[in-house]
Amino acid sequence: MIGGSPPSRILVVEHDPTIAEVIVRYLERDGHRVEWVRDAATALGRAAAEPPDLVILDLGAPEPDVLAACRALRESPPGPMLMLTVSGEELDRAVAMEIGAEDYVSKPFSPRELALRVQALLRRSRGATVPAGTGGILRDGDLVVDVGARDVRLGGAAVTLTTREFDLLTHLMRNPRQAFSRAALLHQVWGWSFGDSSTVTVHVRRLREKIEKDPTAPRRIVTVWGVGYRYEPIEQ
Repeated sequence: MIGGSPPSRILVVEHDPTIAEVIVRYLERDGHRVEWVRDAATALGRAAAEPPDLVILDLGAPEPDVLAACRALRESPPGPMLMLTVSGEELDRAVAMEIGAEDYVSKPFSPRELALRVQALLRRSRGATVPAGTGGILRDGDLVVDVGARDVRLGGAAVTLTTREFDLLTHLMRNPRQAFSRAALLHQVWGWSFGDSSTVTVHVRRLREKIEKDPTAPRRIVTVWGVGYRYEPIEQ
């Protein structure tokens, strides 16, 4: 439970009952409502019947269509997704980011760390990390971001962003023409003091695909070679 808000509903997709039991126990201890299912196909049905606030999904589940199910799950719930990956498997981490997961934890993991990651994701998805006075409207040409409503419009059309993509975009737009390293963005947007900088790279690419007219030649989120990225407003 966060700041007196109602208990969050968390859907855990994990084929190993021993691991699932540990996850459920720790999350319930924090006051969350937790439902455990063994496979992504079942999770899709449960998410459709009662949309969860957050999904935890084992990317290594022994299912032939697990990636397709992951993508479908990512589109169905309103909340963020945290993926469990195999330790040391760079491909798993890359796939997690490609699908649109806001975060990932590698197995074997600390249950307490997992619970803390869950709390951080839920705070972000509910806008609890946005300090008072930092809402309002951000505008750049045909790109309009309503920070309080967490609504993004491009040319009047709604743009669907993940929690991380939204936080990354608003951070960059609030600091135009300022170059940020990937490590700085990990710390300031993700809240991580350490981590894989490729996470930032993947999210920037996905964000460009959604807000740039030509993602291969971005005008808004530009690369600063040897440093990282900066936001370049179109309207001068």
